[in-house]
Amino acid sequence: MKLKTAGLGMLLLTGLTTLLNVHAQTNAIKNGIWRGVFTAGDIEVPFNFEVRGGESESPVFTALNGDRRDDFNVRRISKDSIQVNLNTFETAWFGKIHADGTITGVQKSLVTGTKGRVFPFSAVPGKAYRFTEPGKELSPKADLSGKWLIKIVGADKAEADRVAVFEQKGNKINGIILSVTGDSRELEGNVQGDEFFLSGFTGSSPAFVRGKINGDQSIAGSIGANAAPIRFEGTKNDKAALPDAYALTFLKPGYDKFDFTFPDINGKQVSLSDDKYKGKVVIIEIMGTWCPNCIDQITFLAPWFKENKSKGVEAIGLAFEAKDDLAFAKSTLTKLKNRYDIQYDLLFAGKVGGDAIAEKLPAIDKFLAYPTTIIVGRDGKVKEIHTGFSGKGTGAFYDEYVKKWNEDLAKLIAEPLP
Repeated sequence: MKLKTAGLGMLLLTGLTTLLNVHAQTNAIKNGIWRGVFTAGDIEVPFNFEVRGGESESPVFTALNGDRRDDFNVRRISKDSIQVNLNTFETAWFGKIHADGTITGVQKSLVTGTKGRVFPFSAVPGKAYRFTEPGKELSPKADLSGKWLIKIVGADKAEADRVAVFEQKGNKINGIILSVTGDSRELEGNVQGDEFFLSGFTGSSPAFVRGKINGDQSIAGSIGANAAPIRFEGTKNDKAALPDAYALTFLKPGYDKFDFTFPDINGKQVSLSDDKYKGKVVIIEIMGTWCPNCIDQITFLAPWFKENKSKGVEAIGLAFEAKDDLAFAKSTLTKLKNRYDIQYDLLFAGKVGGDAIAEKLPAIDKFLAYPTTIIVGRDGKVKEIHTGFSGKGTGAFYDEYVKKWNEDLAKLIAEPLP
């Protein structure tokens, strides 16, 4: 009996020692600022993030881009491996923590049955610079601060013009690029002599801009980290603006109303003609959980709707997702709903791409962008269609959008029932 007890004690001690050794061998993630680098073909795209709670089982990574902050939760797969789900984008990092504290891995899609782009990356703790190492700065040839009219080389008229807004201090530069379909989200980088470089990472694919300074009023370069990046030419212009976002997408001739029927996240069929929406001002958002500008629009619309829903307003998110699968859409849209506390209806309209809009919403003409916002008045008629969305990082462009939005919606809400 004593021998059995001793044997049991030895077994427990051995097990405890094994657990302690496994814990001791777990490679910790260092707290603080990190510098990462994505590899896209032969292009390196740097980015920065901050780690909090690195010693825990579920630390938080925060992407740093100018004044913007995006948090991502980390899950340990093993003692030296992590998975970082990138919020609503259905992509993730799969990384290995090395003994020297660095991390290497890939960013890839979580959507089975689809081919997404894979981005290898590496990350080093304690490095706060973006492109230029401290002590290797070159004096900038010019100050790029201000608005720039960006013309895309070889693009058709609808996509030819964009607007860049830069803020430069010394050789550090922040910026954002707007187009009729939305904006690049916040970018950050450096000016080195007569060259400039900006990058951004907010959870979807990494963004990259590089250019040459031809003078105080002229730049040229490329956008994107693809094999064939988009080439541009830029001219400084304090009055640079995009085409009117309310004059790009329309209803086809003969339509002043439109209707649709799609399932909600529980499979219930919902129509715009349902009694719930009659006599209401209805905001219809054509969007997808994969779309960064759609997420930025939701961060505006979700709290606005909560504050105004008692005034006879309804909203509907029409989601076009990566798969034509209601179970998949229920998963992605439920995560979206919970993350942003969305209190309006989310409907699954089908798979994004191809002729999806023409097939599912045949009354719409010249659809250009996710998101597209359709405003329906109390009489059931379409009052406005707005293409794209300019997020908070666009400054005055966002402020102008919010001002017009509030003015227009106030007028529509004040209209009497038909």
